[in-house]
Amino acid sequence: MPPSSLTLFSVSPGSPEPLYRQLMDQIRRLVAGGQLAPGDDLPSVRDLAQSLTLNPMTVSKAYGLLEMEGVLQRRRGLGMQVAGAQGKPALDVAARLELLRPILERAALEARQLELDSNFVLELFQQIFEEKT
Repeated sequence: MPPSSLTLFSVSPGSPEPLYRQLMDQIRRLVAGGQLAPGDDLPSVRDLAQSLTLNPMTVSKAYGLLEMEGVLQRRRGLGMQVAGAQGKPALDVAARLELLRPILERAALEARQLELDSNFVLELFQQIFEEKT
């Protein structure tokens, strides 16, 4: 994975969700959405920790748990990479939507706490969704 791909990852230190969990969820979504394909290299623990200003143990924990799930595989001396499909079908739309659901639930809760009209929130979401990154 080239160094510029470090920009794929971000964490929110103020979030109630643990940082390692945020990182795990992002990697799952990137794999499910095809931005990370089987065989793609992930940044080293040290590089990603530096980029996100995290403790390397946080990144290592996320990588290790994703390896146990079969999402990532360790290559001795070469780092982590996205695990091969190994007969597993790609995630369908329903499974990818389930990965997105917790994020949308948090956003909906915050919108309700801010007493925003759902039409305005949906319009803003549509604008954000259509923006090119």
